[in-house]
Amino acid sequence: QCRACCAPSEAEHVLNALHALVTPIPWTSPSVSYYALAPELVLAAGICAVLLADLFLDNRHKWVLSTIAGFSLLGAVLPIVIVGLNDKNVWSMFDGRYVVDDFSLVMKGLFLLSGYVVVLLSSAHVEEGDYWRGEFWFLLLSSVLGMVMISSARDLISVFVAYEFLSIPAYMLAAWRKRDLKSNEAGVKYFLLGVFASAVMLYGMSLLYGAANSTLLVDLGKSITVAGGFSSLHALGVVFVVVGFAFKISAVPFHTWAPDTYEGAPTPVTAFLSVGSKAAGFVALMTMLYVAFPSASSVWQPFIWVLSALTMTVGNVVALRQTNIVRMIAYSSISQGGFVLMPLAVAGHLGSSDSALRAVVVYMIIYAATNLGMFAVIIAVSSKTRSGEITSWGGLFSYAPALGALATIFLASLAGIPPLGGWIAKFAAFQSLISAGTGLGYSLAVIGAVNSVIAFGYYGNVMREIWMRPVPDGDITSIKTHGSLALALVITTIATLVFGIIPGVALHFGDIARITGAFGG
Repeated sequence: QCRACCAPSEAEHVLNALHALVTPIPWTSPSVSYYALAPELVLAAGICAVLLADLFLDNRHKWVLSTIAGFSLLGAVLPIVIVGLNDKNVWSMFDGRYVVDDFSLVMKGLFLLSGYVVVLLSSAHVEEGDYWRGEFWFLLLSSVLGMVMISSARDLISVFVAYEFLSIPAYMLAAWRKRDLKSNEAGVKYFLLGVFASAVMLYGMSLLYGAANSTLLVDLGKSITVAGGFSSLHALGVVFVVVGFAFKISAVPFHTWAPDTYEGAPTPVTAFLSVGSKAAGFVALMTMLYVAFPSASSVWQPFIWVLSALTMTVGNVVALRQTNIVRMIAYSSISQGGFVLMPLAVAGHLGSSDSALRAVVVYMIIYAATNLGMFAVIIAVSSKTRSGEITSWGGLFSYAPALGALATIFLASLAGIPPLGGWIAKFAAFQSLISAGTGLGYSLAVIGAVNSVIAFGYYGNVMREIWMRPVPDGDITSIKTHGSLALALVITTIATLVFGIIPGVALHFGDIARITGAFGG
């Protein structure tokens, strides 16, 4: 009938179309290495175990859930070590959309170990509070799984899915104290601004997809590198994507959610957000800059420079005025994010990409150990003072000398004082700026140096309360530290001291992360 009614050429087109409709599409199995995916699989099994155990355990045995969560995180670290020792450096799966390389392995290890320390911080806090414990551990592990996934995501869709996978449980954890108005406010602000940031980022991704006709990050990079391929559409997409991730890392002026969320959320959740969630944002941002936008540095490099300078300065200046310890650490976390951004501001220069990547990885590792340790001290001290005011820390060394000394170590490390871990983190960041040999690098180094001096003002204020002020209420009762919290303090203290005294340890992980070039080449 087609041949009778249509011209010969038209009939052939019609017949070919009909044949295509009835012919089964050949299906090929995607390339998957379960060996390389072992950390994700172990963590997913842990999430299922927590969920099932919560269904069958009564309230007297709910403490088992934190044990399952902790061992799941540690169990997922083991395959990372095994995979890392393998001679093969890169596993590319799903047509290059999910890549396991040295960089992703280092970051996965950081997320899992940080998550384990958060479990130690949370155990007693969750048991003593009015929490639905099973859901708490389920959401915490789910968010960590999203962070692990984002380390290997090399596609716009996988990056966005992993980003939301880590964010949505975090929104719920921030509002976990359901009867606390501040916690509700924290969750609502975090959720609303997080959704707005996701929408901005997704719009930028859609523009990039329209320009490249592909969601693969490597294809996006190729579309920008072709002659005349970089257009205003690319530039707008790049800016929107960077803005979306700037919300996640609480970079100024996209930081307004952080102080209220950090203050209102349960303290262990605040520790988790300030370390894990922030590091995941930086990992996703670096993935986009290095894989998708390497040739668009003329757009994002000045943008990152401005973000870094504003974030350091605003975070430090506002932190000077804070009277609440958690709120002060929140602004400190904002300013620390500005220091992490410093190397990325010169990453577009030839020869600076590797040193910038190394500096960011080293900074995030050391910052995670130091900041989690500081939050462990805050949890221990607040269990006695029942106050978040800095003045409540007066005379801490007189009745809790160990906690006073540890708080001093962590605060000094955050300030970058040798021989603690913070100094090598800042040294690596400044070294990256200076080695770029550009005016942008030198000027940002000067701004960073000034901010390092300013930061010591509020860190030193807390140290003065600990060592020189009297106990505000005259109560010098010693503080009893829960076993899991004490273990968290031991782990973070050892890490902070080792990274500072033997800086080659932290720098070694930074070197491993850049062995494969940038994200598996």
